[in-house]
Amino acid sequence: MQTEAQQLEAFYDSPVGQVARRLVLQRVRMAWPDLGAQRVLGYGFAAPYLRSLSGDCERAVALAPAHLGAVRWPQQRSLTALGEEDAMPFADSTFDRILIVHGLETADAFRPLMRQIWRVLTPAGRVLIIVPNRASLWAQVLRSPFAQGRPFHRGELDRLLRDTMFTPERWDSALYLPPLKSRRLIGTGRNWERMGRALWPRLAGVHLVEASKSLYGIAPPEKTGRKKFVLAPQP
Repeated sequence: MQTEAQQLEAFYDSPVGQVARRLVLQRVRMAWPDLGAQRVLGYGFAAPYLRSLSGDCERAVALAPAHLGAVRWPQQRSLTALGEEDAMPFADSTFDRILIVHGLETADAFRPLMRQIWRVLTPAGRVLIIVPNRASLWAQVLRSPFAQGRPFHRGELDRLLRDTMFTPERWDSALYLPPLKSRRLIGTGRNWERMGRALWPRLAGVHLVEASKSLYGIAPPEKTGRKKFVLAPQP
């Protein structure tokens, strides 16, 4: 049986998955135009996006939650590991940028995950979260990779961030293209993005929100009090 990570890999290798990745990646690059000298963590299933971002930054690593599974990335020297969402195997303030994709909506518990993200993010760092929009077709069609777990309205995501010591700084959206396999439809992905932003802005497939770390009037992240093992994917 395929792991969820293998299913996601198959989606991103498909024609519609390649178009979806490009459309989302355009918005990621608008939020992060310059990653020079930055340390980047991709959490969830971020490898398809890290492939394009890793050449621009000081270093990039991927961490997949144990329930999702992992695939080898990059092929030459894997920088991907499996870990627990409430006990990440990194020191405090390790990363300048954290990209979360296919990670938040399937989390067992949102708050412990976001506390770990807060802990490993540098004080001046930024987290960019990509989650399915509850109002979109991408969150309703079962074969869509964004139909797994819990989708979000923008207000729900805003409250979660503020409740877990983050401040939303920038909102964006992507994937107005319907989640269909029609080659003719896939070839018009850019046109769908332009039309969607103008005609039905609330129906985007995913929300993107960049948030900063709140440092004032807060308690430190909770300690779990138990050790966790980290498993690297097999070559």
